[in-house]
Amino acid sequence: MADEPKGTEEEKVEVTPEVEEKPKPARKPRAKKAEEPKAEEAVEAESTEAEEAPAEEKPKPARKPRAKKPAEPKAEEAAEEKPAAEEKKPAAKPAPSRRTRKETPERVVVRAHAKYVRTSARKARLVCDHIRGKDVADARAILTHTNRAAAEAWSKLLESAVANAAENHSLDGDDLRIVFVAADEGPTLKRFRPRAMGRATKIRKRTSHLSIGLEPKE
Repeated sequence: MADEPKGTEEEKVEVTPEVEEKPKPARKPRAKKAEEPKAEEAVEAESTEAEEAPAEEKPKPARKPRAKKPAEPKAEEAAEEKPAAEEKKPAAKPAPSRRTRKETPERVVVRAHAKYVRTSARKARLVCDHIRGKDVADARAILTHTNRAAAEAWSKLLESAVANAAENHSLDGDDLRIVFVAADEGPTLKRFRPRAMGRATKIRKRTSHLSIGLEPKE
């Protein structure tokens, strides 16, 4: 058997090497800020500097002279000029009264109208162009010898106008002449007629409005 160690075991002590502490660098002393001058002292310093060194004044640009407005005439002078101008104008003549006015003879025109005449306006105009501006006697002769169906309608209308002149205005028919004649289109009557293959065709039956005017000869 091995020999047992005698006595207590020696405690092992770990020896740590001592770390040398480095000396801290010395801090530099802070520079003291210059004390700012007080507000009053700063104002006094600026005022003294301004007195000692006056700033150079810049020459101001010369102003252009304003154009003078023409003097307005006074109210009294204007009032004097107005009546002088009014005196030069001729005085307006007074309007004539109703009694002093001369009665001008009115132009008498006798009219007659025929509406819904069963003829086209184009065919009626072909006839009325021959009697425009003619005397009543000449118009009667022209319509009597005109070979158109519309001539009969115009002849009846002319006799109606002559009768109106004699009845309403006491005028003689032989002393009248035709001032105007006109043929206007009226409503169209629509009819249908049969055609081949069961078709239908529209038929337009035209109408016209006739008018005539008579006046005494000069």
